[in-house]
Amino acid sequence: MNATLADRLVTEDRAEDVGLLDPDDRLTCHVHGRWIHQCVSSPLHINQITRHRWCRDCSTELGVVVDELSRDVAMMCRRCGGGGSAATSRLIAACRKSLRAVAVEAGRVSPLTACA
Repeated sequence: MNATLADRLVTEDRAEDVGLLDPDDRLTCHVHGRWIHQCVSSPLHINQITRHRWCRDCSTELGVVVDELSRDVAMMCRRCGGGGSAATSRLIAACRKSLRAVAVEAGRVSPLTACA
């Protein structure tokens, strides 16, 4: 684990503990100790109650595609093609932000253009 990821994990843990960060907005995963886009496909990130990576209509998990080159993430139901819920949309946004953070860290993009 590199220093930037380790620092981010600690910072997000502390912010979440004091109520300054919603767990849905984390860019890191406290369970896996990784950037969220690196482990979002794990079954641990499926929640039927909150509907993270869950299709209520089909009662099934959403598939995940992470494209590190384009820094994009998509999640969809393999049965109906639906995209899930607002919780899944927040998870996708967090994954996209974590992809950008890794690109900035690696020097592949400028921090000034990382939001684009």
